[in-house]
Amino acid sequence: MPYEEALAERLREAGYAVKHVEKADGGVVAAAGFATLRDGSQLFAKTLLGQEGGDVFTVESAGLTALRDLGGARTPDVLHASSRLLVLERMRPLRDDERFWEQFAHMIAALHRNTVTDHFGWHRDGWLGRLRQDNTMETDGHTFFAERRILRRLPEPLVEAAFDGAERGALERLCAALPDLVPPQPPCLTHGDLWQGNIVATRDGAPALIDPAASYSWPEADVSTLWCSTRSPATDRFFTVYQDVAGLQDGWEERMPILNLRELLSTIAHGDDHWGAAEVVRELIAPFRSRGGGGGRGGS
Repeated sequence: MPYEEALAERLREAGYAVKHVEKADGGVVAAAGFATLRDGSQLFAKTLLGQEGGDVFTVESAGLTALRDLGGARTPDVLHASSRLLVLERMRPLRDDERFWEQFAHMIAALHRNTVTDHFGWHRDGWLGRLRQDNTMETDGHTFFAERRILRRLPEPLVEAAFDGAERGALERLCAALPDLVPPQPPCLTHGDLWQGNIVATRDGAPALIDPAASYSWPEADVSTLWCSTRSPATDRFFTVYQDVAGLQDGWEERMPILNLRELLSTIAHGDDHWGAAEVVRELIAPFRSRGGGGGRGGS
């Protein structure tokens, strides 16, 4: 069955009077599209073709709700969430200018500042793309980031194939040295996959978030994803304003690639490493290839 027809069928099963569906760009996991209903209204929907979604869409719905209710971030209204289908309010493409990114910086700074807590993780495991995100709660940020965000990916078949034993050992030594590389930061609610493709706009042009991989983590982990991913020059305004509003500790620019290791390993694990993510990882771990032991794990 063609892509659009399959999505329309699942929308009709959920009670929506669908006129037609237009395929949406982007996304590597779900079949997504913009649906026009018979009354002329429009919405966004996605499904997993050929399989049930398990809790993928209910977890995504919970993440969107948490970002909005706990952190004050703008997110689309969730209209339907089940194992087969997620239906959201239709949003607009982001407005890629400095004013937009200034507004976005204020929103993310408020999200991070207003949700500080005493533990890392989440009340349930989540998803990052097609892979489970381990959100087991932890009170130590360096342990959490090492075990739940980096080392967790080493057993993935494509990650295992990408790195030899010496390189895996270097990754482990980098993780042991995290207390020397990343200063202690209190955990806060994070989006978890904050690249430009997961940023949209409301009808009035205000910034909004989609596709979260939510958990309580270091705020700099969110910042690093946007910093290290492909982005437009106008996004520089985000980092200037975020620094002014929320503050970033000295040396934050140098830490961004280390904190982005999770995204690099996820890219490799998903089979999307067509641009050289593994080589970037090798550059990051090069200083740790000949080290022994590494430092202990400090508190966060």
